[in-house]
Amino acid sequence: MKIRVVSSKEEINTLGPNEEIVHLAFRPSNTDIFSLVMKCPSVKALHIPSSYKRTISNSAKMYLEMQGIDLLEGDVWGHRKDINEYSEVSQGVYDRINQYRQEGLSEDEIEDKMIRETRLSPDFVKFLVKQNN
Repeated sequence: MKIRVVSSKEEINTLGPNEEIVHLAFRPSNTDIFSLVMKCPSVKALHIPSSYKRTISNSAKMYLEMQGIDLLEGDVWGHRKDINEYSEVSQGVYDRINQYRQEGLSEDEIEDKMIRETRLSPDFVKFLVKQNN
């Protein structure tokens, strides 16, 4: 799964309509969030650092919820935007989730194991497990 990394408000205009997960590496305003959702109608999740998530207004959170868009907390560790505008979740993460499902683990158990095994945030791991059904 590819995560589009957006470093500034100006980059929102460069997004394509098919982006599904967008990481905002800046503190977004309500206008930024609304613009992003209008620009990317198929977006499933916004991924933002925890310090920024706390500053998102309740109206923006409610708007995202009404649109069916998850607001995920976390960072894209070690990503170099100058090399690639996308950060990727490796296939190994999905393979591991499937392996745990085949072993009969519950979603909560899978999430706990994946949080410990990866450097991904709990919100993001829950999203991946939910998406990988």
